[in-house]
Formats: sequence, C-alpha cells, structure tokens
Amino acid sequence: MQSLPSITQSTRPARRRFLQQCATGAAGIGLAGLGTLAGPAAANPTVTRPREMLLLIEKSAHTFSIYDAETGEVVRRIPMPAGALYPHEFVVDSSRRYAYIGHYGVQNSGIEGVGGNRIFVIDLKQMVHVRTLRTDAFYRIHGLAMDDQDRLYALSETQGAVLIFDDPSRSETPNRAVPTGGYKSHLVALTRDGKQAFSMNLLSNTVTYFKPHDPAFVPVVIKPGRKPEGNCLSRDERTLYVTNRNDNTVVAIDIATQKITGSAATGKDPTRVYLAPDGRLFVSNYGENSISLFDAVLKPVGHIALPAQPIAVSFHPLRPMAYVSLTDDTLGMLDLATLRFTRFVKTLAEPDVSMVIVA
Repeated sequence: MQSLPSITQSTRPARRRFLQQCATGAAGIGLAGLGTLAGPAAANPTVTRPREMLLLIEKSAHTFSIYDAETGEVVRRIPMPAGALYPHEFVVDSSRRYAYIGHYGVQNSGIEGVGGNRIFVIDLKQMVHVRTLRTDAFYRIHGLAMDDQDRLYALSETQGAVLIFDDPSRSETPNRAVPTGGYKSHLVALTRDGKQAFSMNLLSNTVTYFKPHDPAFVPVVIKPGRKPEGNCLSRDERTLYVTNRNDNTVVAIDIATQKITGSAATGKDPTRVYLAPDGRLFVSNYGENSISLFDAVLKPVGHIALPAQPIAVSFHPLRPMAYVSLTDDTLGMLDLATLRFTRFVKTLAEPDVSMVIVA
C-alpha cells in the first residue's frame, strides 16, 4: 500500500514564519503575553474560558496550561505547587470539571530520585488548582486512568502498585492499592468499567494483566518485547497495542487470552501508540523524529516526518485534528485528512500530554 505523504519539506517554511511571529507577539501568543499569565491563576479572574480548551502539561516548566484549541492562544498557566517538579500525566473526569495531575517528580524514567507522592486537582471551570490528593508511601506517580464511574487509578512506579480513589472529587487518600506484578510500572491501560487493567513494566520488560477490584487475582505476565511503554486499547476493548522501545516494534495483545496476536516494525524508540478517531494507530518514534501509522491489524499505512522528537499526541474530539507535542517546545496542529501541520504553537519547556475538551 502506498505510504501517506511526508510533511517535512512542505511545512518547515510556514513553521519558521509562525514561530518568528510568536517570538514578536504578532501571532497573539508572544512571550510578553505568556508572562502575563505565568503567575497564580487567581491573578487574572477576568480570563474567559474558551469553548474549546487544549489542556497541556509543560513538564520542565512544572506547569499545567490551558490554550484555546482553535487559535492556539494561551488562556491560563497554572504552576504546580511550590516544590512540586515535573508533572507528567493527567486525566479528566467524565463531566470535564476536574483534571487530575500525577506528581512524578523527576524529568524522566531514567533519572534517579524518589519522586513525588501527590496528585493535583485542577478545577477546569475556574481554571485553578483547588485540591491535592496524597499517595503517602507510594512514589513517582505516573500512569493515570479513570473508569466510567469516575474512579481514579494512579500508578506508583517505585512501589509497582495501582492506587484507587473511589471518589477523587471528595477523598484525599486512596481507598485501596493493588500490586501490578511488575517492576518499574510506568503506564496503565484500563477498560472502561475498571474491571481489567494492564501495566507497562519497564524494568521487568513485561506487561501484566490484573484485576484492580479483585485483590485475590494473581497478575498474568506477558512478554511483548524489551521496554514496553506505549499502549492503547482498541475501541471494542478486545485488543491492547503496546510499543517496545528497545525492540522498535508495536505488538497486538488479545485481551481475552492475553496472547500476542501480531507485531510490526516501527521507527526508532517508539515511546507511545495512540488510537485516532478514524481507527488508525499513531506510533510516536522518539529516536528518529517521526510518527508511524498502522491499521488495526498492524499493517503500515503511512509515515510522518517531524521537525523535532515527538513527545505525545492527542486528538480533537470533533474535528480531524491532532496535537503533537515536540521537543523544540512547540505544539503542532496536524490536519488528519492531509497529514500536514496547519500551525505550530510555542509552549513552555517540554510540552507533554495534552487533551482537548469542548464546552
């Protein structure tokens, strides 16, 4: 099948012009404008919440920012509490009222350190940090998930456990903890009902299948490859896709049997895999500045060359648009129909996980 077109040459001139505008403030999101909102959220109560909000972790700026998803203009920056460094992952509840941000506490998984043991709650209506949840003896909170009852699942990398908050909008501490059965548990995949989960275990080179609400269940060990990290479930929740960073592969795992049913070569160092609204799989290749595209049976269907290393990808819930976080401190808006960038937005240091919510 013919590959979809590369975008490198056609987008770089436009990208350079846009970033030059950002630096001078001509595009409406210049550095002076960013500084206005860099303090506490309450400093500017007149800011209006946009209809389409792009939520973004800016990891090395220790900040959670809100952008207008249509224009790319920054709306508000919410710094993490004093001493809370390197937020990585976040999730949002079904009402789109609260965002929950895990305090990982170190820049990446290869860095030594105890890390953080808190989860920060952001009120998305008021656009402020309102509460902090404790995880106490469980550190390096990274992978997060919520089920269809708005229960919060937080993965402690150092302790290899998932902490479950039955009502995170009210409670301060977890209701229970469940072991993942792996070492250096970094990310978690969860079915919508919360009954089945998979942990990506970097140090044991395993994916473990466990049941968060059945403490007697013994985790099932799956060996997908070396350093499994990126993951996503198929829409029907029958297949789990996992990327193996040290093997440069993506594999498909059957949920019912926990067996590997397919495998495909990716680019170098595939850190994440995402399911696009149209059913294509987007694999971000951190080691070679590209995204590989696959169909549901892992047949290659395209390749996108990037101007910098991809960190994370998210999708607009209503329009054919993807948002790609890049290591040059920009966020690229990618047209899913043409696979070409329409705009690059300048961010703070190290943009990471993002999400678009529509009022």
